[in-house]
Amino acid sequence: MNYLLWVIMGGVAGWVASMIMGNEGSQGLLMNIVVGIVGAFIGGFIGDKTGVAPGAPGADRPTTLLGFVWAVVGAVILLFILSLF
Repeated sequence: MNYLLWVIMGGVAGWVASMIMGNEGSQGLLMNIVVGIVGAFIGGFIGDKTGVAPGAPGADRPTTLLGFVWAVVGAVILLFILSLF
C-alpha cells in the first residue's frame, strides 16, 4: 500500500512542480511521478540537513503535509537543474 501512496503523491508533487516551473504541458503522467518521487528524496535530504524534516524517517514521510511540501520543493529544484541542460 505504501508504494501506491508513493506513486500517487509523487505524481501530484511532480504535477504541482511542473505547474510552478511552467512546463506542465511537456511532461506526461509517468514523468510527473518520477519527478515527484525523485523530488521527495531531494526535498527529504534538504529537510534533514536543515532540521526541518517531516516526522520520523521512514516510508510514512510523504503522507504528511510538510513531506509533500518538501517533495514539491525537491521536484522544483530537479526541474530547474534539468532545464539548465
